Amino acid sequence: MSEAVVEVDARDLLCPMPILRSDQAMAGLRQGDRMRILATDPGFKNDLPAWCAVNGHSLIQLSRKGRLWTAVVEKGA
Repeated sequence: MSEAVVEVDARDLLCPMPILRSDQAMAGLRQGDRMRILATDPGFKNDLPAWCAVNGHSLIQLSRKGRLWTAVVEKGA
């Protein structure tokens, strides 16, 4: 699937909340589904790739514009 199925708005939340919200949203998705995450926590750039690696998800995109991080993650097995 190419488009995000769900969007997680974690703006203005500090660690660990962006990852916890992402984890909760990911639980409701099927393998191959994608999720878009918006976050402003500076640690998100390090936390998200680590979370993806531990959980078997694929980090498709991680970009920053100003203080806003936008990520797309595909659910793994």
